Amino acid sequence: MNDTLQLWEWREKIADLYNEIRSGKDATAAWRLWCDTRSAMFRTHSQSPIEAADRKAYEGPTTFPYDPSLRIMVQLAPVTQRPISVATGADGELSMHAFARTIGLDARLGGELSLYWIEGYGGGVFLPFADATSGSETYGGGRYLLDTIKGADLGVARSDGTLVLDFNFSYFPSCAYSSSYVCPLAPSDNRLKGSVRAGERLPVSR
Repeated sequence: MNDTLQLWEWREKIADLYNEIRSGKDATAAWRLWCDTRSAMFRTHSQSPIEAADRKAYEGPTTFPYDPSLRIMVQLAPVTQRPISVATGADGELSMHAFARTIGLDARLGGELSLYWIEGYGGGVFLPFADATSGSETYGGGRYLLDTIKGADLGVARSDGTLVLDFNFSYFPSCAYSSSYVCPLAPSDNRLKGSVRAGERLPVSR
């Protein structure tokens, strides 16, 4: 199977995983499925960001324990922002604009977050963020919570303008694992003062 077909399969598996997550009624069970599926894919799939020589011994991404208090309902306030461009190496530049800003995170996490719409054919929702754990307990460049173009979609906002953000599903961009990738990182607007000890984290020294 060539690289393009393998990438297609990877994307399909991720989309199927998030479809199961959205369909499940037990958030903790959905999170366990997310952890187990990603660990298996990182160990065995040809499109894994883990270097091929290291996959057999790789145990999977390290995560914080599931924290139900970091599954947070927020309001979304529409915003209008000029597109910003982010360099992505050989892929050129990624253009995106903020289309909504959360209301409801500041008291818990020391800030609010912008949701971005990625420009270009089809488009997609992108939610990167950094927090007080970035660079110490988590990847210094921040983490992703939503990237719907690549299948990481926890569900759309409700008709009343609310959205559930479950930070337990936060994950590292591929560039955290390999220098072969160049990833868009969290803009300055999406840097929280508080600590988000949920989702993927750096391995703990034994």
